[in-house]
Amino acid sequence: MSSHFIVRCLDCDHQAPYFPTSKACPRCGSTWREAEYDYETLRQTLPLQLPSRSFDLWRYRELLPVRTPNPELTLGEGGTPLIRANNLGMMLGCPHIYIKDERQGPTASFKDRQAAVTIAALKEAGVTEAVIASTGNVALSYSAYAARAGIKLWAFITSLVTQVKMREVAIYGTQVVKVTGNYDQAKKVAAEFARQRSLYLDQGVRSIPTVEAMKTLAFEIAEQLTAMLGPPKTANDGNQPPASPWRAPDWYIQSVSGGLGPIGVMKGFDELQTLGLVNTLPAIANIQAEGCAPMVTAWRANKTEADPVHTPRTHIATLATGVPGRTYTLLRERMLERSGGIFESVTDQEAFRAMHIVAKMEGISIEPATGVAFAGLIKLVRAGVIKPTDVVVINCTGHTVPVEQSVLGEGWEQEVDLPEETHELSIPEDGLLAALNRVTPERYSRVLIADDHPHVRRLIRRIMQAQGNYTLLEAKDGRTAVEMIRKEKPDLVILDLMMPEMDGFSVLDAMKTDPDTAHIPVIVVTAKELTNQEKKRLDGQIQSLMQKGDFMSDELLDEVRSLIE
Repeated sequence: MSSHFIVRCLDCDHQAPYFPTSKACPRCGSTWREAEYDYETLRQTLPLQLPSRSFDLWRYRELLPVRTPNPELTLGEGGTPLIRANNLGMMLGCPHIYIKDERQGPTASFKDRQAAVTIAALKEAGVTEAVIASTGNVALSYSAYAARAGIKLWAFITSLVTQVKMREVAIYGTQVVKVTGNYDQAKKVAAEFARQRSLYLDQGVRSIPTVEAMKTLAFEIAEQLTAMLGPPKTANDGNQPPASPWRAPDWYIQSVSGGLGPIGVMKGFDELQTLGLVNTLPAIANIQAEGCAPMVTAWRANKTEADPVHTPRTHIATLATGVPGRTYTLLRERMLERSGGIFESVTDQEAFRAMHIVAKMEGISIEPATGVAFAGLIKLVRAGVIKPTDVVVINCTGHTVPVEQSVLGEGWEQEVDLPEETHELSIPEDGLLAALNRVTPERYSRVLIADDHPHVRRLIRRIMQAQGNYTLLEAKDGRTAVEMIRKEKPDLVILDLMMPEMDGFSVLDAMKTDPDTAHIPVIVVTAKELTNQEKKRLDGQIQSLMQKGDFMSDELLDEVRSLIE
């Protein structure tokens, strides 16, 4: 039997071989342990092995707690894309935002990593039956891999999880047990069930394979960032260590419930540093739903332990863990050791809004938990915590399947009622046109965007589209803007001042001297630092003046709505 890793107790430091069925330290009984590897040997051998391997989770097999990976169990886990968020980065004035798209996993969530490694370890150990508690994604992932491995699975799922997701869990052959209560209560019931039947119980962050699986996110991110941005550079002054072959981001952002993901990712980057593959470690941003944010509350109060939230008040069921226990303490300690990172919370409404923004700006449909992470990103950029030059990676933890009504709100669909006809295949043209005319209002509010930079026009268009229904017109210069304003009579003009030939000041003069257009409200968005004389020239002519780079501020959107709705 290979012994390429051992398990070290976090409380008494005792080292022992690893067996999935061993739940506690044999010396002190602590259930808090972590795997350690022969880093000195791997420092020399691993870089030589990687070029010939596929880009998937098992690429890093020497750093995983499975002695002989079984290729027959894989479903294609790991190796998910790292996507640059061009439009979102432009919107936030932070050009290096990258999305680790875990929706591309076999069951569309980052929990596939956890399930793949855990089930492989259980299969290797001869385990034939296991118990988990879940808010949905874990149950789906474990069910798929357990089915492939021939392991009987019991999934205790909180009743807050949608019936659609429960049915998908059941189709794999998993025995679904719906618990009328929250996630913490489901965990207690699952633990008692496993104890009575002497079955393996997945203990989340206290289970060795789960933490080790999440490390692979760090490994992949470092490799992918290096391929996209090149290896990091260091000052050649003799005081800096030599440049490392791989690049770590400045920030890693993830929504957290129990905290497993960040614990694993931090361990992964720590190991990369030990192996000499990265020089720096990312700051970790842990984002929670405001209605269930025990870690955030403890962090702000500078507490070493988090007080439980017994009644979560969030519609985002996957984040409704009110009892983080020791996980918070470990996260806090390791973040303080790194001198970087933060806990932050956002409202459900902010998360749902972020879901719309990411889908409409980047073409990526995300689950509500990921919406929490993106809302946290927006909040931290606005607060200046994340700097414009920072390289940021955000974990897109899963796909929004299905999209819930609370996310979409009202008015998301239109109906077409075709008239009844005596001839089955005959639809009169006037009847069809009348039906189609009812699909949209008579006229959406019309907004003209006048700017000579196409990327700025595109950005403002994307922002407007992400926030509501507007008819958007574009002008690439001042003369075109005046012609379109006179012809189209828009409800609002968003105007750049610095345009060739005819600048924004001249456009304003032309509008205000024409009785047909003088009443149209104008928002000026400019990168120019205005002189007192220029500000005086705008006085009384426009409704608002904003600087480019503040496109994400609610002020711009609120101003638009107040002027045309």
